[in-house]
Amino acid sequence: MISIIDYGSGNISSVYNAFQHIGCRVKVCTEAKDLLNADKIVLPGVGASREAMNRLRDGGFIEPLLENIAKGRPFLGICLGLQLLLSRSFEFGENSCLNLIEGEVKRFPPSEGLKVPQIGWNTVKFTERASPIFKGVRDESYFYFVHSYYCDVKDPVFKAGETEYGFFYTSAVCKDNIYAVQFHPERSQENGLKILRNFDKL
Repeated sequence: MISIIDYGSGNISSVYNAFQHIGCRVKVCTEAKDLLNADKIVLPGVGASREAMNRLRDGGFIEPLLENIAKGRPFLGICLGLQLLLSRSFEFGENSCLNLIEGEVKRFPPSEGLKVPQIGWNTVKFTERASPIFKGVRDESYFYFVHSYYCDVKDPVFKAGETEYGFFYTSAVCKDNIYAVQFHPERSQENGLKILRNFDKL
C-alpha cells in the first residue's frame, strides 16, 4: 500500500489519480496515525516550505514520517516534497526543513531570457548514481516542472539527476530508501508514470 501524506499543500488528488491509473494500491493519509501501517510513503506538495513544515508539524506527521524512513520503507518526494528533505530553505526567509539530505533551497537568480518560476517541460540528465525509479526512462527525457526555488545539494553522491535552467541544479536525489524529484511525474505523461511504476515495485 502506498500512503500519500495530505498535509494541505495541494496536488494530492492528481498524484493519487496517477497511482490509481497504473493499478497501484494507494490511500490518502490525513492523520499521522494513518502512516503506522504504510508500506511506502509519498510526500507531494506545492507552495512554500515554511508553511509546509508548519503543517507537517501541526499534523504530527514528522515523527512517524522519519520513523518510517529510518525503518527502510521507500519514500518518494515530489516537488516541494523534495525541497523539504534538505537542511534549510530561503523561501520567505530562512527556515529549517527535515535535514535528511544536506543542502539548501534557493531562489533562481535573475537571468536574461529565463522566467521565474520555471513552468513547463525540461530535461533531466541522469548522474552516475541514477535512481532506480528511473529504470526504463531514457536519459535527458522531458518532465514537467513548476517551481521558483531549486535544490543546492551539498554531497554529489546523493544527486540522481540534474536539470539546466540558466545553470545545472539538482532535480532528483537518491539516498538509501529516499527518492525525490523536483518535477511532477503525475503531470509528465508516460515518463512520469514509469517513475511511479518503478517506485511501486521497490
